[in-house]
Amino acid sequence: MRAFVLTKGKLLLLGFTKAGTLFSMFLSLGAYWQVFGWKWAVGVVASIYVHEMGHVAMLRHYGIPATAPMFLPGIGAVIRSRFYPTDVVAQARVGLAGPIWGLGAALTCYIIYQLTGLPAWGALAEIGAWINLFNLTPVWQLDGAHGFKALTREQRWIAVGAIAAAWALSSKGLLVLLLIFAIIAAFSDKAPAHADRRTLLEYAVLIAALTALATIPVPVNALN
Repeated sequence: MRAFVLTKGKLLLLGFTKAGTLFSMFLSLGAYWQVFGWKWAVGVVASIYVHEMGHVAMLRHYGIPATAPMFLPGIGAVIRSRFYPTDVVAQARVGLAGPIWGLGAALTCYIIYQLTGLPAWGALAEIGAWINLFNLTPVWQLDGAHGFKALTREQRWIAVGAIAAAWALSSKGLLVLLLIFAIIAAFSDKAPAHADRRTLLEYAVLIAALTALATIPVPVNALN
């Protein structure tokens, strides 16, 4: 366990050794700071960074070199790799690794919130949850689209059900967006014949956990 934490911790520090990552990170931080304040800016940038490092970690697991994130103010961040897995299951693992790491960061903020009672940490957990939940939308190059590539048509409808249940319990409007694109993906002809249970489980758990964190009752001015 200690070796695991040290390995992941070392990887998380990778970006802070790269001038390009630091420069683009500060640009994004400054842009968000001007609009929303420094606490909100730090929370968003940190959440995006951890999310992207999840992709880096999984790419390296497959032996694919990947760069530290480059931030794009107002958009998010991107990583570069020499090539990308061609197998749909590997693509799903890489795609969902970002939200999984992002969930870990949001949960850490939530635990600190529970231990300290400081509303800023609860707000940061909620922000992280929203960012990673949005990335689960199965469209274009978002992580949810990569995850859906490994799901059979039947599994996609199960994922639709998970999203619908999360929306019914939380009434979060963002889930309507996920639901619309998940239904479109479920009707797609491009679905694998063999089921991948791990991908379905990861996607469903992410939907449930991130939705729960996105409903944290935090004061509106928590980050002011």
